[in-house]
Amino acid sequence: MSHSWTVPASSALRARALGPIASFDPESTPGFDGDKDSGTELLAERGRALADLQELLYANGRSGDHRSVLLVLQGMDTAGKGGIVRHVGGLVDPQGLSIKGFGKPTPEELQHDFLWRIHKALPAAGRIGIFDRSHYEDVLPVRVHDLVPRSEWEKRYDIINQFESELVASGTTVIKCCLVVSKDEQKKRLAERLDRPDKYWKYNPGDIDERAHWDDYLEAYQAIFDLTDHDAAPWYVIPANRKWFSRLAVCELLIDALSGLELDWPKADFDVESEKKRLAAAD
Repeated sequence: MSHSWTVPASSALRARALGPIASFDPESTPGFDGDKDSGTELLAERGRALADLQELLYANGRSGDHRSVLLVLQGMDTAGKGGIVRHVGGLVDPQGLSIKGFGKPTPEELQHDFLWRIHKALPAAGRIGIFDRSHYEDVLPVRVHDLVPRSEWEKRYDIINQFESELVASGTTVIKCCLVVSKDEQKKRLAERLDRPDKYWKYNPGDIDERAHWDDYLEAYQAIFDLTDHDAAPWYVIPANRKWFSRLAVCELLIDALSGLELDWPKADFDVESEKKRLAAAD
């Protein structure tokens, strides 16, 4: 492989290291010195490493290990969250994967606190969970559109920090990724959806209305980085104009997280030699 990461993705993409989101370049490839072809090739290679690590996690979960991994995806519309789910989540065995999307709360969900629906969707032991949007919706559009009083959403940052601290303490590794697409690139992707009948289902007329609040969303994202980016549950900012790079970056972050668990294959809970003899003697 002629091109690779010159700086580990976990360092190159950490929110606190990248400066204000308002000046962030969604075309950039922080820490990676290759082009689309080399990045696509590397994704295939690293995808095999991710699959092996995910199998280790799943095997340990089946054997009583309580640990799991949660990947949180946030980003503007068209930033590629669904593509991450398909192209990165698709690299691993689906039986060890749980995926949950969070849209507008249902009437039932509104009867509970904002974390109620999140608790119900957390990954089981041995699984990788992917959230397409998450509990951060309650300090993003809620903040931008004043859906609840400021005095209420301001308290949620501390509540989220406490929730994530408890989640990590219970054995879940949390990786939070914000996919950042430029306003011009978003416009191109929305136009593509209108030009292609097979993309109509993805188009939401409300996406154009949301563009009027672009700067407000950037301010809201900056607030979550400033207030909820902690070593135990870090935020990573993923440039999303180049889809190949965003997928490679998230794959690399998952590999780093799983490698950090230092997993090994579970020991047999039976007498291996005895079972070999039984099998040899079987019809």
